[in-house]
Amino acid sequence: MIPRTRLIAALALTLAAGAAGAKGTGYVFVSSENDHAVTVLDSKSWQVVKSIPTGQRPRDMRLSPDRSQLYVVASKANRVDVIDIAQLKVTHSIPVGEDPEMFDLSPDGKRLYVSNEEGAQVSVIDVATKKPVARIEVGEEPEGVRLSPDGKRVYATSEVANMVHVIDAATHKILANVVVANRPRRFAMTPDGAEVWVTSELGGKVSVLDGATNAVKATIAFTPKGFRADDVTPVGIAMTGDGKTAYVTLGRANHIAVVDVASRKVEDYVLVGNRAWGASLNRDGSLLFVANGLSDDISVVDTKTRKVLRSVPVGRVPHTVVIDD
Repeated sequence: MIPRTRLIAALALTLAAGAAGAKGTGYVFVSSENDHAVTVLDSKSWQVVKSIPTGQRPRDMRLSPDRSQLYVVASKANRVDVIDIAQLKVTHSIPVGEDPEMFDLSPDGKRLYVSNEEGAQVSVIDVATKKPVARIEVGEEPEGVRLSPDGKRVYATSEVANMVHVIDAATHKILANVVVANRPRRFAMTPDGAEVWVTSELGGKVSVLDGATNAVKATIAFTPKGFRADDVTPVGIAMTGDGKTAYVTLGRANHIAVVDVASRKVEDYVLVGNRAWGASLNRDGSLLFVANGLSDDISVVDTKTRKVLRSVPVGRVPHTVVIDD
């Protein structure tokens, strides 16, 4: 007979191995708005592993803190679908209010902060109970939602009001309304939260906010060669883990801009696909994944050489890329 202590230890190792099997799969997940699905790619072969059906018009995605689940907002279904990464299927859904577009997760994974575009609200949803904790009135057509690194503040963009709303995560009260360039979309932050970068699609700029005072301390404009000013429509943004480099997708200008964070200087432009929209980095920052909304592919960019390694066909109108590495 196996001693009880050895049996318990063996069981613990088995459970740990099972949990670990759901992490670091190397899968690349791409939400496709017009296919109502998430495409799963193998990052070695770049072949499609699976297409996971979701609610209508999947957009923003986030991994759970333990990286075992993928949250996908389905805008036309008014919910967030939860994909189990080990099983590659939707296991359950969380209702999040009308016309959700973007969202963020609290650091402990217990709450979702969701922009509801039609209702001009940010909804705070308890993940366990699937119930709303609060609905915060903001400017019309909110899109980007991002928590500060310490989880104490929530930032939300209003595309119509040309404004960033700074919200206290504990009280759900608006602390500041900051006017930025036209049609603000999405966020990136320095690791210490000292700077908040926000893209403005129609303004053609990135505004840099002071994380302490909420004041706009700088703006960054983009001038890729051969494109008119109204083609430059920044939307997606990703910042490296060390906070030294930001990558900005330039929409109809079909490029990404490489920006030195400290100097706020554009160092380079990289040609990618048609209507470069979403931007995501892998964990070590060596690869940038760009979702090209009108060429139905993703560009995989080597951040060291600033060259596109490959373009990978995915579903129709890709929105967001998440890497499980």
